[in-house]
Amino acid sequence: MLEVNHLSISFLQYEKGLKQQQLKVIKDLSVSVHSGEILAVVGSSGSGKSLLAHAILGILPTNATTEGTIYFDGVKLTPEKKEEFRGKEISFVPQSVNFLDPLMRVGTQVRNAARGASTSAQRKAFERLRLAKDVEQKFPFQLSGGMARRVLASTAMVSGAKLIIADEPTPGMDPTVIKEALKYFRELADSGCTVLMITHDIGAALEIADKIAVFYAGTTVESAMVNDFSGDGRLLRHPYSKALWRALPQNDFLPIPGSQPLPYANLPGCLFEPRCAFATTECRQDEPKPREIRNGIVRCIHAT
Repeated sequence: MLEVNHLSISFLQYEKGLKQQQLKVIKDLSVSVHSGEILAVVGSSGSGKSLLAHAILGILPTNATTEGTIYFDGVKLTPEKKEEFRGKEISFVPQSVNFLDPLMRVGTQVRNAARGASTSAQRKAFERLRLAKDVEQKFPFQLSGGMARRVLASTAMVSGAKLIIADEPTPGMDPTVIKEALKYFRELADSGCTVLMITHDIGAALEIADKIAVFYAGTTVESAMVNDFSGDGRLLRHPYSKALWRALPQNDFLPIPGSQPLPYANLPGCLFEPRCAFATTECRQDEPKPREIRNGIVRCIHAT
C-alpha cells in the first residue's frame, strides 16, 4: 500500500552572509507497509520520523528538496497526487495540537479534515475517545492538551482513508484512552486499512504493530517484525535497535552513550559508528547498504 524508496530530504539554509548550503536531514530512507498492516516507526527525536510523514503528505516547507520515490496503492505520489489524496485516501493525525484552527469549533474541524464526514460519525468517534458531547462545540483554547490530541486522533476514525499516518497520537492521554485509541487503530488495520504510526513509545507499538522500523539520524537502520522485540533483544539485528530495546525501563534500563550526529556532521561511514561498541575501521569507511537478514532489513556490515 505504501512504498518509500531511497528518500532523501534537504533544506536550503543560509550560513554567514548570503552563502547557501543544502542541509541533508534524511538520507536514503526506505520503508514499506502492506494493506492491513501497522508499521510503527520508532527512534529518537531528530531521526526524521515526522519528516517522513510530511514528505508523504506533501506538506514540507518550500525550502525543502526531495529525492527518491513514494508509491501509494501502486500510484507514484507526485505533488498533484499528494494533494488529491490528502484528507481523502490518506488521513493524517498530526503530532502538534497547533494544527487545530483556533477560530473553528473542533467538531466542524474534524468533519472538514475528513472531507465531509457525517456529524454522526464524528460524534461516535468522540464518544469512543471519551470526549463529552459538548466538546464538538468548543474551540481549541477551551480544551486540555489531552483532549486536543483526542480530537486530532478522531479525524482518523471518521476519514474512511486507506492509509492513516499517526504522528505521536497518544501523548497526553490517560491510559484508558490510549488503550482505546490503539485498539481502534488495530481494528482499522484488521478491516484492510494501512496504518503508519510514528511514536517514541515502543511499548505502545508492540501492542498493535505488525512491523517496526527503527530510524537513526535520518535513515532506516532496521525493519523487523514486532516479535523480534522481545527478551534480551538477541533477535534484533542492528546495534542501535538492541541498545534502544535494552534502554527501556522494563528491560536493562541502560543508557546509550554519546548522541545522535547532527545533519551537517557528514560522517562517511555508518552513522551509528561513533556510539557503537562493536565498530571496526571498516565501519568508518563506507555507509552500509541495507541487507535482508532473518526476514528483516538492516544497515550493518556485522549483522548476522
